[in-house]
Amino acid sequence: PKLPKKLDAGVVIVQHMPEGFTKSLADRLNSLSEITVKEAEDGEIVKKGCVYIAKGGRQLRVVKDGLGNHILSVTKEAPRHGLLPCADIMYESLIDTDYDEITCVVLTGMGSDGSAGITKLSKKKNIYVIAQDSKTCIVYGMPKMIRNTGLVNEVAALDEVADVIIKNVGVQ
Repeated sequence: PKLPKKLDAGVVIVQHMPEGFTKSLADRLNSLSEITVKEAEDGEIVKKGCVYIAKGGRQLRVVKDGLGNHILSVTKEAPRHGLLPCADIMYESLIDTDYDEITCVVLTGMGSDGSAGITKLSKKKNIYVIAQDSKTCIVYGMPKMIRNTGLVNEVAALDEVADVIIKNVGVQ
């Protein structure tokens, strides 16, 4: 809800939720936010000022179409490390995009999802990594694991994460 309507970037979120729950999450966040929030749809063009939440029970990738647009690929496939959706898969998909800079954010959660994908992404792209601080995490697993990689540029309390994103990507 703290992201502005004219955020100068598209936002892709992988939330570990089962099928049927991500649509209601997207709808609820959309009703609370200035920025548009929606559940990701296969083939949809990624637009600035829009947040796309990975569909539960599916994998989400950002890919280029034949016209050079960055589009969402939503697929039904096997889980990776038991995760469907899996943040590592989404981050790895960004390697083959034309984005000059990518801001990666890792919030509270169990396990290490996101760390391997961000590590691979860092070898090919200019990234800025934000991790939620331990004090405001419900489960300090994923943010701790990404911090252990040494790739984190900034640690922020949950209520400060939106400001750090805005500082990095700007407003149109």
